[in-house]
Amino acid sequence: MRTLDEWLDYIGHQHSAEIVMGLDRVRAVWERMESPQAPINIIVGGTNGKGSTCAMLESILHTAGFNTGFYSSPHLVRYNERVRLQKRDASDERLAASFAAVEAARIAAEPVIPLTYFEFSTLSALWLFQREEVEVAILEVGLGGRLDAVNIIDADVSIVVSVDLDHQSYLGDTREKIGLEKAHIYRGGRAAIFADNNPPQSLVDHANEIQADLRILNRDFRFERMDGQWQFFGEESARHSLPYPALRGAYQLKNASAALAALEALQGRLPVSQGQVKRGLLEVEWPGRMQVLPGRPVVVLDVAHNPHAARALNDALATMGFHQNTIAVFGMLKDKDIDTVIDILKARIDFWCIAGLESTAGERGAGVELLAGKLDAHGQSGKYSRHSSITSAYAAARERAGENDRILVFGSFYTVAEILQLTQSI
Repeated sequence: MRTLDEWLDYIGHQHSAEIVMGLDRVRAVWERMESPQAPINIIVGGTNGKGSTCAMLESILHTAGFNTGFYSSPHLVRYNERVRLQKRDASDERLAASFAAVEAARIAAEPVIPLTYFEFSTLSALWLFQREEVEVAILEVGLGGRLDAVNIIDADVSIVVSVDLDHQSYLGDTREKIGLEKAHIYRGGRAAIFADNNPPQSLVDHANEIQADLRILNRDFRFERMDGQWQFFGEESARHSLPYPALRGAYQLKNASAALAALEALQGRLPVSQGQVKRGLLEVEWPGRMQVLPGRPVVVLDVAHNPHAARALNDALATMGFHQNTIAVFGMLKDKDIDTVIDILKARIDFWCIAGLESTAGERGAGVELLAGKLDAHGQSGKYSRHSSITSAYAAARERAGENDRILVFGSFYTVAEILQLTQSI
């Protein structure tokens, strides 16, 4: 393989399953690749909000002059988005070299070690961060925590941003079960941030059992909204007169507070000034999360795909001011809680333009007739139109929308990615 596209096709066919929970295989490969010099690692997990929290950490630390690496998933338009160096997407050449390093390590084992697409991706990012001599690596957990490939790394600080129901078939069907899975990114003797109200008792018990330095929102750190600004109060310090993050949504202050709590724990190793925090918050970017496109009518993109994210999206839409009508462009995966997502947002939406995701998401994509049936069951009959693709649904929404209306594109990464790709090509 020479090109990035060739490598991506190759790694997508190296394991029969898309997701395989467990660390033995990925750890065995990493032991063959790891160099003695490792960056400071901040690991961020949670049901929702982890990507935004990572993006704020990256922006602040980059502003402070540190050589940063940021690994996240999934991507929206290009694979390169998953691996960032100094706030820039990694080049095709760097990524191809990192995949070659993973391949060399896995085929050198006896027997050869099979890896999933995500495991290949994680190892390539970790190797690239070490090769580029990154000072601080910000690593977003892909699924859960305990058995996620990122968890082969011992974090210097770990953050669990939120715990709610998602991926139940892998993580469990209660907050307590899911909370325990996510708590396994914590490490004994190191700062362990929980950035939501009402932590699952299983998470608290695990943190105490391993003697992690557990810091909980509204117990050990907190934030306070003010007119046009906000304040952060940590265990050892406070930051006043902070600007609201460039990312939209009131919930972003919770995510920002988690980032600042982590930075407080690392202040001796990663000193960051007040001015650098302010600039980092103002310059943070994270596409597809309450992202508003320029022009009229207003177009909002949000990857909300589970009930917890739908509630946050509903609250954020309420703060946007008056719009005569809200027209949704809607597509979801069929293994998500479509009913609850519709129920949460139906009062906010006047008309739905729906499309199936089979062409982009394969078997996981909910078909248009499934979505229509769900909308009928929630009293939305006569308030939606069916379309052959997300792109055609978006075209119909634009045709229907007046200048004072709002178009909301949501339901899945796949849904938002199609419209991002479309608008970037115009």
